[in-house]
Amino acid sequence: MGLAPPPHRPHAHSATLPGTASQHEDPLAAVRAGAWFSQLSPALRQALLDDGSLRRLVPGETLFARGDRFDGLYCVASGTVQIHASGESGKAALLGLLEPGTWFGEICLFDGLPRTHDARAVSATTLWHVPRAPLERRLAQQPAWWQAFGQLLAAKTRQAFDYVEEAQLLPPAARIARRLAAIAHGYGNLPVQAHATQRVRIPQEQLAQMLGLSRQTVNHALRELEARGLLRLEYGGIELLDLAALEALN
Repeated sequence: MGLAPPPHRPHAHSATLPGTASQHEDPLAAVRAGAWFSQLSPALRQALLDDGSLRRLVPGETLFARGDRFDGLYCVASGTVQIHASGESGKAALLGLLEPGTWFGEICLFDGLPRTHDARAVSATTLWHVPRAPLERRLAQQPAWWQAFGQLLAAKTRQAFDYVEEAQLLPPAARIARRLAAIAHGYGNLPVQAHATQRVRIPQEQLAQMLGLSRQTVNHALRELEARGLLRLEYGGIELLDLAALEALN
């Protein structure tokens, strides 16, 4: 299937990310370590590596927008990608911040319809991109591989239901605590044996936007959680002191 590129928006370019020594040695370290990818069959893992390429985005650059044609799957290799939607009024809804190891874009793989939301780089970001054509060709040859992509989609669907339930049943402090813990765990994308990140770098304004709460409500709840010894507020971020307690808060 031919794909027309989104008009009037620069494309990200294939590149090797300059950075730490480990990135030079293996720029796909986070991709390989991701929970979903690491549990795939060796043949499927190798196919995703053989068919993909590195793409680099500068801070603020748009990867795709709602309505764009499906151009394949992505995984964050380094940096952060923001998933959001903008209404006709100009008001934006922040849906998630995707950290290294996270695959995204699989909804369109199943229905063939355009992108459902916008994706842009929050920081300098490197992505592993598996284009649509080779992906569809592989799946036609190996239909059993559809199950793996179904599991990726199902995990995010379960997570979305959890967020809807929390929004209706939990007070703001518990919702904030659980979302911070989820971000620290990479929304389930960190391998089981890895230690979760103890520091989350997200402005309170973005956290409020993500949860549909006011900035004042978020600030008050964070102060409450800090007073309970569960986290520590820092300039530009939040240090999580007790992940287990934050996840269990209700």
